[in-house]
Amino acid sequence: MKIKITASFRDKLNKQIDYIAQDKPSAARKFKSELLSNINRLSQMPYQSRQSIFFERNDIRDFIFKGYIVVYKINKEENTIEVFGFSKMDSKNLIIK
Repeated sequence: MKIKITASFRDKLNKQIDYIAQDKPSAARKFKSELLSNINRLSQMPYQSRQSIFFERNDIRDFIFKGYIVVYKINKEENTIEVFGFSKMDSKNLIIK
C-alpha cells in the first residue's frame, strides 16, 4: 500500500518537532525519523493498529507512538493509507476498544 501524508498531518508534526527542538534538536530529528519510519511500515500490515477511538469505522486506525496518536485511513480500493491525524495522548485517548 502507498502511504499518503496530508498537509494537516505534516503541519501538526512539524509544530511538534519545532517544540521538541527548542530543548534538544537531536531528539527532535530522531523522533521525526523514527515516526516516519514506523508510518512507512504500516503499509505492510495496515490493520495492526487499534481501531480509532475518534471514528466508528474499521478502516480508520490509531497508531500509537511515544505518547502520540497518528490517525490514518485505509483505502483498499486505491491501495493507499492516508495519514491525517496527529495528537498528544492524554487520559481520554487511552480507551481501548
